[in-house]
Amino acid sequence: MILGSRTLLLGRLRSAKALSRAALCTDQAIVDAVLGVGPETAIDEARRKRDGDFRVLSYEDFAAGKVEVTVDVVVCNFSLLGGESVEGVIRAVPSRLNPNGAFIVQTMHPIVECGDDAYRDGWREGTWAGISCDFSDPAPWFFRTVESWVNLFVTNGFQLRELLEPLHPETGKPASVIFIALLWGHHPHTN
Repeated sequence: MILGSRTLLLGRLRSAKALSRAALCTDQAIVDAVLGVGPETAIDEARRKRDGDFRVLSYEDFAAGKVEVTVDVVVCNFSLLGGESVEGVIRAVPSRLNPNGAFIVQTMHPIVECGDDAYRDGWREGTWAGISCDFSDPAPWFFRTVESWVNLFVTNGFQLRELLEPLHPETGKPASVIFIALLWGHHPHTN
């Protein structure tokens, strides 16, 4: 977890494959920051600059309320990998958002990541396919359908404001799915 003055970033990358695919069609500045600065380095840099509040915190600790802060935006970028642990994080996010705050989740696109497996929620084996042989022991991850993701937001008090599907520039297939959610009854200010 990286905590800035107005934004909460819960982050962990599922695989280098996910990062390289995302780098082709997501904000390059964010990708460069993730590639160039690991969480421990970001914390050390923040402490040195005294700019922001940076902490390392497990998802379970976040869900248990062990961080007492409210922010305008919570961002989970290719980082929600578990089953119950992810549900706990999403349940906790509303208590961390300021009024009119947003919750943004970017994850692997379920249709693309489903592969030949059945399109239903459940644990999947990880893979480093297409990545250097320097990587080993990929972690398993919890697959969710689009319907399951939407239901997870709705049952935890969110309304889906937008669903984006960035396309891979070479294959034309979705590289990810981005959910932008607001708390029910809260709408962004319009000028």
